[in-house]
Order: sequence, then C-alpha cells, then structure tokens
Amino acid sequence: MNAYVLPNSVRCRATRILGSLWFLLLAVFVARGLATQVSAISFTGDISTSALSSFCQLIFYATLGILILIRPHAKAQATSVLPKVAAFVGTYLPWSIIFTARTDYPGLALVSSACVLIGMFMTLLTLRHLGRSFSLVPQARRVVQTGPYRWIRHPLYLAEELAFLGVVLQHLSPMGLVVLAGHIAAQVCRIHYEEELLRRTLPDYMNYAAARWRLVPYMW
Repeated sequence: MNAYVLPNSVRCRATRILGSLWFLLLAVFVARGLATQVSAISFTGDISTSALSSFCQLIFYATLGILILIRPHAKAQATSVLPKVAAFVGTYLPWSIIFTARTDYPGLALVSSACVLIGMFMTLLTLRHLGRSFSLVPQARRVVQTGPYRWIRHPLYLAEELAFLGVVLQHLSPMGLVVLAGHIAAQVCRIHYEEELLRRTLPDYMNYAAARWRLVPYMW
C-alpha cells in the first residue's frame, strides 16, 4: 500500500500557520510580561527601558507572525534539507531563550535595552521595505533595493542579530552565549544559501550584490 503524501500546497499552508503561531505565541508571552511592567509603571510613575524594549519585542513578533501568513508565493525556494535546517535553527530556537530566567545586571541593563530598541527599529524599518517578500526558508520573489537594502544585502539579519544580542544580555548565562554563537553561525549559513538561490533565480541580483556588502560595511 502506498503511503499518502500531503499535497505541496497543504504542507506549505501548514508550515506557514505553524510558523506564524510560534511568533504570535512569543508575542503573547512578551505581552504578559509587559502587562506586569506597565502595572509597575502605573504604581511608580517611572517608564523603564526594559518596558520599552519589551514593547518593541511585542511589535516585532506580532509583525513577523502576520507577514508569514500574508506573504505571496515564492518564485522559487530551497528544496534541500540543510537550508531548511539552518532557517529553522536561526529563526525559531534562539528566541526560546526568553522563556529562561531573566537576569538583572545594572551595568548591562542600559546596553541590553539599547541593543533591543535599535535592533527592533532597524527590523521594522527593514520589514517596511521588504514587505510581503519576507521569508524564513530561502525563497526568491524580487530584488529589494530600497531603504537599508541600498547599502547592505541583508539588513534584516543584522537587525535581528543586534536585537538578539540585547535579549541575551537580559538572560545572560553561559548557555545564552553558546546560543548566541550558534545563532550567528546559523545566520551566516542562511545568508549563503539565500544568495545562492537568488543568483540562480533572479537575473538582476548579480549586479545588485556586486555593489553592496553582505552584512557589515567594509568588513563582510
């Protein structure tokens, strides 16, 4: 008896829904913590940098959850296992660090909040220009050349890494640093897989890539 295989459209729809639900779950978790912080603000009258960074996290996760649901179908996408594994590790696993115990180091609190706020602002700005071309697994839709994409090829990864650094500083531990290093490695792999797909699929990507740095100007 032949095993029944789900149609590709059904698998894509299920993956999209599950991916969206993960970020919406993170948004709910952050919202619960933010509600507690807002209650403290109402009592003391002081607005903390931690509350501001939590609010940015909430907007970030909610935005990703919505974009995953409404993005259009890709012209092409990676089909091998390794790009999908790198996308899964880079997208989902590291952010689970927010479920661990929060640590309060006064000397790092301001740095942490600044990283999260700047990273989230850069993320939202990048998503505004990327729009429905946003994807998790390497996919090809169009070459975006506006906003931060005028200067670097992968501003969303740079913004995400900065924001995640801020989150790690809020949950600082040896394991958190290991997760950060693993996240950076996964993102570098994602960049290479994504660029390989874009070069094969979009003819104008070669000229675009030749004139711009990948992630950090004058470095890489």
